[in-house]
Amino acid sequence: MPLENLNHFLVAADDLEATRKFYVDVLGLKEGFRPPFDFLGHWIYLGDRAVVHLADQRDYLDKVDHIRDGSGDSATGPIDHIAFEATGLRGMVETLERHGVPARHRKVPDVNLHQVFVHDPNGVLIELNYPADEGAGLDLSG
Repeated sequence: MPLENLNHFLVAADDLEATRKFYVDVLGLKEGFRPPFDFLGHWIYLGDRAVVHLADQRDYLDKVDHIRDGSGDSATGPIDHIAFEATGLRGMVETLERHGVPARHRKVPDVNLHQVFVHDPNGVLIELNYPADEGAGLDLSG
C-alpha cells in the first residue's frame, strides 16, 4: 500500500509555550483537541487535521519509551525540514517581520515556486511553499 500524505510530526520542545505560539501566532495554524496523554503538549491543526504535535521535551522523554532504542539518544538529526504548501505570501512576510522571525527566501526556477524558510524555537527548519507569482513585486532584500 503506498503512502498517501503526511499525517503529523512531533516536536519535543525545549520551550513548549514559545513553540505553541510560533505555530499558532506566526504560522497561523490553530490549536485544537488533544487526547489526555500523560505528558505536557499541544496538538496544532491545519484545517481539520492535527499536523503538528508538540510535547514538552523533558516530560515527553521521561514518560515515552517507544522512541528509544536503548542508546539514550532520541535525536532525529537526519530530519532536515518540514514543508507546508501555503498561500498569502505578503501576509506571511508581514507576520514574520512583526514577530521578529528571520526568514530566507528562494525562488525555484522552472517550477513556479517561492520558498520561505524559517526556524521554530527549537531549531526545526520549516519550509513554506508559495506560488512564485505571490512573490512578484515584494522587496525581500532586507
